[in-house]
Amino acid sequence: MYIAQINISRLLEPIDSILLADFVADLDRINALAEQSKGFVWRLKGDNSNDATAINPFDDDMLLINMSVWETVEDLKNFAYRSDHVEVFMKRAKWFERLPVAHTALWNIVEGDSPTPEEGRNRLLYLREHGETEYAFSFRKVF
Repeated sequence: MYIAQINISRLLEPIDSILLADFVADLDRINALAEQSKGFVWRLKGDNSNDATAINPFDDDMLLINMSVWETVEDLKNFAYRSDHVEVFMKRAKWFERLPVAHTALWNIVEGDSPTPEEGRNRLLYLREHGETEYAFSFRKVF
């Protein structure tokens, strides 16, 4: 089994605004860093782009989603919190609203499967409604 994740962010301004210019400019570097990280398996990309900024299963133009699959939760944590990704993570308040609800969901996935954006949305909404279960959980309580 691998670990799938979705995380969402609500933009403070449209993605093509000046405020988001440095975030957008850094997407390729951070995506490449993820792909080169230990345990990386897959990440969501648009049909004609190297990122997922145009994919929105929530029907909200101000929401960005990120989805990926990792060999282990520890590999995902190492990328998210112990790599150069931390630089971007620490600046998130500059670009994104603070969400009062769960914005990240994890779940187990069979090796070889790739989750869909709709599945990610459903897992996140389930986590919000039901709390952490085997179906959807967070880093706090891994199943």
